Amino acid sequence: MIVFDNVTKRYPASGDAISQASFSIEAGELVYVTGHSGAGKSTLLKLMASIERPTTGTVLINNQNVNKLKESTLPYIRRKFGLVFQDHKLLYDRNCFQNVALPLAINGITGSDAAKRIRAALDKVGLLNREKCMPITLSGGEQQRLAIARAVVSKPAILIADEPTGNLDKVYAADIVALFKAFQQVGVTVIIATHDALGQASQENKVLHLNQGRLSIQTEVMI
Repeated sequence: MIVFDNVTKRYPASGDAISQASFSIEAGELVYVTGHSGAGKSTLLKLMASIERPTTGTVLINNQNVNKLKESTLPYIRRKFGLVFQDHKLLYDRNCFQNVALPLAINGITGSDAAKRIRAALDKVGLLNREKCMPITLSGGEQQRLAIARAVVSKPAILIADEPTGNLDKVYAADIVALFKAFQQVGVTVIIATHDALGQASQENKVLHLNQGRLSIQTEVMI
């Protein structure tokens, strides 16, 4: 589903953020991207989601070479992804229902069909009874859940989360990890970037570890 072949991403001001990375992620996998702050995790996620293009090397999304796609085609590729950002990027002048509605509205889905999908997404993350609340009234963990509902309302094949537990206490962090695992169990490919080991569960998963832009892969790590 996602294949990196000798991928380097270079920024003129700061040099190589990712250097010669090669790996593959299959449909339905749960993969962790680990590494210190500034190791290149966010850049790697942006390359996976076609937000950035590689400087050299090849990124394949469902056998499509991102570097060879027209700019007008990229939004259709990105629709395969649900993105959960480190800073949530919630709209604080809109309530929970309206925040989750945004991706559907962009894709032209409105009315009763949209309402059913929005409430189903809120229900999955335990916020159905908060649909009229403004995001500022939610706790940090609830805001993260709202961001996840918005990411999954369009039923993406791939869910990418950048440091989703970074600002949460252990209880909320464990809940968020369990939520991602639940999505993976119904066939969604889940990719989570984290600076820590996420030692919440005893399941073997692929770990892509970055150190100053260089990648090492662990496929049998207990986390």
